Amino acid sequence: MKTPFGRPSLRPHLPYLQRAAPPRGALTAHFLGTSSVLLSDGETRLLMDGFVTRPRLLRVALGRIAPDRTLVREAIERLGVDALAAVVCAHSHYDHALDAPLWALETGAELVGSWSTANLGRGQGVPARSLRVVEDGDSLTYGSFDLTFLTSLHSPGDHYPGSVDRPLVPPARASAWRTGTVYSVLVAHPRGRLLLHASANHRPGALRGHRADVVYLGIGSLGKQPAAFLETYWDEVVIATGARRVVLVHWDDFFTGLKRPLRPMPYLFDDLDTTMSRLLPLARRDTVDVVLPTAWQPSDPFADLA
Repeated sequence: MKTPFGRPSLRPHLPYLQRAAPPRGALTAHFLGTSSVLLSDGETRLLMDGFVTRPRLLRVALGRIAPDRTLVREAIERLGVDALAAVVCAHSHYDHALDAPLWALETGAELVGSWSTANLGRGQGVPARSLRVVEDGDSLTYGSFDLTFLTSLHSPGDHYPGSVDRPLVPPARASAWRTGTVYSVLVAHPRGRLLLHASANHRPGALRGHRADVVYLGIGSLGKQPAAFLETYWDEVVIATGARRVVLVHWDDFFTGLKRPLRPMPYLFDDLDTTMSRLLPLARRDTVDVVLPTAWQPSDPFADLA
């Protein structure tokens, strides 16, 4: 029986857990929950979002939130990150961008995203030289990584629409972290091509003509959407790019800290079982590999792809 604060079991989906791949100089990805992904080729490291503070639901709903420097530093130490080239924010909600300025300050990285993300950086003291604002179609190069930014849409039911129009100094209400611009980020590397697509929505036709071998596909709230919405989303993101593997992100309960195993969101917010029951037949139809990443575990996104 589904109750609002009950949640799906992860057990039926264990066969889809991504296999570990120890770093050996090839491209390695570490998933940090939600849509946070660390990419490294042994020379250059890039971070998507980097949300590790993960304040509990009651504080998000009723209190004020702030990044936890201790948790960010613990993550840096655990991952062995001595330097980052860039921290890229998919958009400026707190579950993406709360900790990003701290990662930039602690590692010397550029903070990359919208004007809203830049204002988050300004509020936490990121120097102007480390703030990089991008527009639709812009490209940036870091080492052997070429990034292309394509504007997209937030998943339906955006609770904090709008933009961050002045430097935001934490602590503040969660609603202060407004959406800003939403990006889908193409990452080209000699090892292969990735698409980091954190929000479960799309701008029609935006990805046609862009190729990706692997898509990190945001599925947050898809279990609350009609089946037709998911099918169109799949076609516009996965099929449009020709991806052969989909790594599912933004499915976990981000009100739970990363010191515990990841678990699905409660039914109040989403329904992972419904999402998987609709998504997996599409993947079989189109011969696309589907995996669920494990937090902190190194993986090779391109392992065993023909």
